[in-house]
Amino acid sequence: MAGAPDRLLLRLEWQVVRRLDGRVLGAYRTPYRGSGLDFAGLRGYVETDDARRIDWNATARLNEPQVRQFTEDRELTLWLVLDRTASMTVGAPGRGKHDVLAELALVLARLFGRGGNRVGAVLHDGATTRVVPPGTGRGQVLRIGHELARTATAPPKAGTTDVAAMLGTAARLARRRSLIIVISDFIGTAGWDRPLLRLAHRHEVVALRVVDAADDALPEVGLVLVEDAETGEQLLVDSGDPLLRARLRDAVAEREADLAGRMRRAGVPLHRIDTDRDLLPALAGVAASTRWRRT
Repeated sequence: MAGAPDRLLLRLEWQVVRRLDGRVLGAYRTPYRGSGLDFAGLRGYVETDDARRIDWNATARLNEPQVRQFTEDRELTLWLVLDRTASMTVGAPGRGKHDVLAELALVLARLFGRGGNRVGAVLHDGATTRVVPPGTGRGQVLRIGHELARTATAPPKAGTTDVAAMLGTAARLARRRSLIIVISDFIGTAGWDRPLLRLAHRHEVVALRVVDAADDALPEVGLVLVEDAETGEQLLVDSGDPLLRARLRDAVAEREADLAGRMRRAGVPLHRIDTDRDLLPALAGVAASTRWRRT
């Protein structure tokens, strides 16, 4: 009998991947093609060549302008940086933020893990980090799916999301220029602006922020015991208190503006993914606004 990751991937292939495949991805453009990373040799300079590719040492030795040639790099490496901390467990059963993250990760891995493209994953749960080294094909997608299933069944670790640690791990692992997609609710510690800037300077980075209705609003149900999913702190509040509700709205607006500002300063596209909406238009929007879209 097929395991849960196998069934989930099969469902996503029918419901999402087939509708997206060829429509938004297919033959994509990356900003790193053309110059390549593998040196292939030298040849004589011609007028149409880019002068920046002249090898001045070889030119001096041969007394004739020489240009460096590189093997064109058409393969893409995608790293999925996945937030599996306690705040990602918020949401309705079967449609919580961690469920939506799993679907996003499998769809992206399936779409990219073909044609020689390599997909790896970093799963961060606040206390430990699991790494799935880059690989290709459907089997690689299932490996990522099995790691997602393992983190879903493990009890969530106490502590806030360390976004800086997630980004730092991605920077250490992605040695070649890559597309890095960070999937998180970005509810956690501060101080990750510099790691994000460093990562975006070398790689193409896209942020997918998974949001549940419970993140932004408190239902009016009278006295309610609220608990911070990451710290475990509990507080009894009157959900109908107008002052409390106004303060909550202000805090949400401030958090939204702060996150958007951080991403904008780093030049990182930020996309909101709501747990109660279809993934297809959200993923199509991601593809349309990034440089790996179809040419």
